[in-house]
Amino acid sequence: MLNYYAHPTAVIDQGCTIGNNVRIWHFSHIMKDCEIGEDCNLGQNVVVSPGVRLGRNVKVQNNVSIYTGVICEDDVFLGPSMVFTNVINPRSAIVRRDEYKQTLIKKGASIGANATIICGNTVGEYALIGAGSVITKDVLPYALVVGNPARQVGWVSEFGHKLAFNNEGIAKCPESGDLYRLSGAEIVKKDKAAL
Repeated sequence: MLNYYAHPTAVIDQGCTIGNNVRIWHFSHIMKDCEIGEDCNLGQNVVVSPGVRLGRNVKVQNNVSIYTGVICEDDVFLGPSMVFTNVINPRSAIVRRDEYKQTLIKKGASIGANATIICGNTVGEYALIGAGSVITKDVLPYALVVGNPARQVGWVSEFGHKLAFNNEGIAKCPESGDLYRLSGAEIVKKDKAAL
């Protein structure tokens, strides 16, 4: 008995691992040797290639192809029609399957609609990638990045709000009340009781 839901139009190859409470929608293709963690939601027309690993509670919106070499940790959001790559210099006439580069999307990161992630990069925990951005280098945890090529324009909380730091380098998330300290090029989430 299946412990996940798959729309009748979805294609699920043998040899993949799908966790409890996963939902796979219209015209999606889940390929062999991939792993999909519990509570994931894969929208319409999603492709998950061999060897891909999705953690728990990953939300994949419509029209996303997740190619071999991509790893998404828990609570990642992949916006509509965003794009991954897995080869730096693809050529139709040259087979480069042994040159796939790993792309790592860390816990809680969100990637906006139509963004492109060039392979071989890491997107840090809770980073927020703006719609249409092109990621050509690693992204720091909690960073807000936009543009082509993407550049950092600020910091965000775990709830996705832009953080405004006071003179002591402390910012408060307006939704959760969580406190963050800016220390150089690093954000540290602070224990509310410690401040």
